[in-house]
Amino acid sequence: MRRIAAAAALLLLAACDSAGPAAPAVVESPAPSATAASCAAGVPSRVLPEWARTGFSDPNPAMPYVLGDRGDIVAIVFGYPLRAPSQPDRSNKILWVSRVSQEPASPLVIDARLDGGGDPVTREVSGGAGPSIVDLPAAGCWHLQLTWSGHTDTLRLTYER
Repeated sequence: MRRIAAAAALLLLAACDSAGPAAPAVVESPAPSATAASCAAGVPSRVLPEWARTGFSDPNPAMPYVLGDRGDIVAIVFGYPLRAPSQPDRSNKILWVSRVSQEPASPLVIDARLDGGGDPVTREVSGGAGPSIVDLPAAGCWHLQLTWSGHTDTLRLTYER
């Protein structure tokens, strides 16, 4: 268990590199846009769920994030705002943190659909939940079906122009 916690902490520290400007910290808010049920243009910085804080030096880290509909995964958006097409000077960096157990080396598979319609775009994050760059082909509200280690969850992310 300690090895898993140490590995998670290393992944979080790796995600905290200079991939883009950090979002300012604000007080946690239970606003409806905090959940995956909406695809609001703005993702507020809020205090992360307690189970998603491993590796952060601040005991109450505030970051822009979207919680999965089932509450089993969180997408911490280090590359906020996400852009389509991606920008040459910054990345669409997302740290995926799973609340449920993961199998080692099991990938996180993302099936994304723009506004819930059309053909899916598939992305894969090796090693399951962890840091990744997720570039999607167009701006808009993307509905993501996430599958990892026998678990599934859904959420929505907005990519801006």
